[in-house]
Amino acid sequence: MKDGFRQSMAWLHTWSGLLVGWVLFLVFCAGTGAYFKDEISFWMRPELHRAASQPVPEDEAAARAVAFLQQRAPGAVRWFVSLPTDREPTARLFWNPKPAPLAPGAAKPRRAAFGSASVDPATGAEAGTARATRGGEFIYRLHFDLHYMPAIWARWIVSFCAMFMLVAIVSGIVTHKRIFKDFFTFRPKKGQRSWLDAHNATAVLALPFHLMITYTGLVTLMFMLMPWGPQAAYKGDEKAFTAEMFPATAARDEKPAGVAAPLVPVAPLLAQARAHWGEGARVGRLQVIHPNDANARITLTRQDGHDLSSDQPSMVFHGATGALLSTSGDTVRPAAQTRGVLYGLHIGRFSNPLLRGLFFLSGLAGCAMVATGLLLWAVKERQKYAKALKHGRRVGFGLRLVDGLNVAAIAGLPIAFAAYFWANRLLPVVLADRAQAEITGFFGAWALAAVAGLAWPSRRMWQAQLWTGAALFAGVPLLNAATTDSHLGVSMVQGLWTVAGFDLVCLALGLALGASAWWVGRRRPAAKARTAPAAAPPTPAPATAASAASVAAAVAHGGDGSPHRSLEAAR
Repeated sequence: MKDGFRQSMAWLHTWSGLLVGWVLFLVFCAGTGAYFKDEISFWMRPELHRAASQPVPEDEAAARAVAFLQQRAPGAVRWFVSLPTDREPTARLFWNPKPAPLAPGAAKPRRAAFGSASVDPATGAEAGTARATRGGEFIYRLHFDLHYMPAIWARWIVSFCAMFMLVAIVSGIVTHKRIFKDFFTFRPKKGQRSWLDAHNATAVLALPFHLMITYTGLVTLMFMLMPWGPQAAYKGDEKAFTAEMFPATAARDEKPAGVAAPLVPVAPLLAQARAHWGEGARVGRLQVIHPNDANARITLTRQDGHDLSSDQPSMVFHGATGALLSTSGDTVRPAAQTRGVLYGLHIGRFSNPLLRGLFFLSGLAGCAMVATGLLLWAVKERQKYAKALKHGRRVGFGLRLVDGLNVAAIAGLPIAFAAYFWANRLLPVVLADRAQAEITGFFGAWALAAVAGLAWPSRRMWQAQLWTGAALFAGVPLLNAATTDSHLGVSMVQGLWTVAGFDLVCLALGLALGASAWWVGRRRPAAKARTAPAAAPPTPAPATAASAASVAAAVAHGGDGSPHRSLEAAR
């Protein structure tokens, strides 16, 4: 605090953002894409593009889904049915088969096996043999579960980074006393000042969103981060806490009676649920515990989007008699309702297409904010090396490492996402463990980009990786046209706006990356430095006009990649 409160906050803002910035960039990119995870999943299953072109009443869709499960998995432990929506035109079905008896001494499997299928609600038949893929679910999970590590570790890592992000946002507001005025200011070709202007603009543009998404992200994991309240109130009885906090899960603990009994028709139960919830409500999910058993339970959950909260009300019926057993979510206590609203704001399932698009654009602004912050640190540090560069000495290991990580994360991650979509179209449909192969393609492409960026963190590497990402993203519509019959010429004419929208967004991202690559590749004429006024007004930064130009070139890694030659070119 010896330099004053604002200066201390500037130090805190810099380091709280830098230390976790690369993980935050991944989280922001994946979280932004997750707003359209249903649309991504639909695009990545082209076999379903023709299914359910006309809306089907949910009573009929549910009845046909249950009939399909009666044929496919009559003896399963649980059935799960996600009914069709405007974003997902097919009914998605999952079931847990009865586990096989374990051999003596055999270990219990870590995860229960399950089957899945997509059903055309108009016919009740399986909607084609869709290729195996994690689709948008992988991108959604990536932003808080990461990959290749236990989920609990990943969530602690992401929570730690989110806490740093919240500190960085608040300290950034304190540090920039003219933050809103600077939002309307952009000074191009000014080195550090230009990057600071870009950082301010992207930060202020969606500042409420940045605060909301960071804080609510921590709220989603509140029971993991702060478990002491429930532990004290329920004396360590987690089952009692879960049953009271999430009443719909209580049906899962019911034991089968072991007596066969036919399942009641589900259409009357759906009508009863809609009448109970009020006008405009629809059933989104249907779960059956112990189907065709005398102790079966049917749980109906209201479709997302009816209100802000993520906690939707549900009703539990007796599967053999149809009697209503319990309801939940009709009256919610203030604390639980607040948590549900904050969680709902984070995942954005309540939003219409326009609002979801605004969330997506705000997420892109968050990606740009994190990226410009990382680049700004490198710009400021490179000023300190201006004299060393002038005399031919190399920059320190720390700055070179940050430069490499910036290339790997900021330029390499778009390559990974585009490679994931290319793998979806290019891998054989019948490939064993195909879904994991797509994910391997994502991390393999990212690993190659990261290794190249760390080995040669130069302007040419920035340009090469940005052009690669641009070509891959812009090529997605062409790839879709070459491998399916739902290209833009068909999807736009026939109203498949989910497919057409995905292609158009990929094309726009490719053009944006191409524009960035072109901007990075521009050579700044040396004459500008020589024609500058001899007596420039003093600036707060300890850099000359030449070093400021070298800073801009350093971030874009000007010249042929040599810091010394980059400085000489700037001079």
